[in-house]
Amino acid sequence: MNEKIKKVLAVIVILCSIYIGSIFFLILKGTKEIPAAEPDTILILGAQVRGQSKETAYPSTVLKERLNTAISYIDENPQAVIIVCGGQGSDEPDSEANVMAGYLIANGVSSSRIIREDQSTRTKENITNALEKRDLGKTVIVTSDFHIYRSKLLANRLGIEELSGLPAKSESSVTARMYAREIIALSYAVLFDW
Repeated sequence: MNEKIKKVLAVIVILCSIYIGSIFFLILKGTKEIPAAEPDTILILGAQVRGQSKETAYPSTVLKERLNTAISYIDENPQAVIIVCGGQGSDEPDSEANVMAGYLIANGVSSSRIIREDQSTRTKENITNALEKRDLGKTVIVTSDFHIYRSKLLANRLGIEELSGLPAKSESSVTARMYAREIIALSYAVLFDW
């Protein structure tokens, strides 16, 4: 390999490393987010649902982390409406929104405070469909820590101005894989998801 090709490859590797490092920094920035006080809306984003039927459906570890993080914040903010977001994937026994609502109700959250958005299949749709349900006002997005930055980016692009995040700490065995996946997803969102 001649010297010119080696230099070009070295520059490409350095630029790619800087880009990936920058994206990873943004993801980590989201993990430190502090939610606003007294929100109008608490928007909880869905994740995988497990089980064999609607009756046995339950939240995955990642989704349970999000819901458990939300519960104490919901208790501290009785004025807020809760929107649970997530449709039913082909490999899920029920919609993420239905399972999330059931979990919250089982943990003492009044069903009258919960709105179900059960048609979305990705983050941008979660937020778009939630906006169709009601005026969100001052909004706190609850999602996994690695997912906060991208969720807020998309919500800002959709016109939600009073916005903060409540990151659910990721402690499951899939955390490393989810961070790697988020680097790709955030790269796509930054460049193409307008």
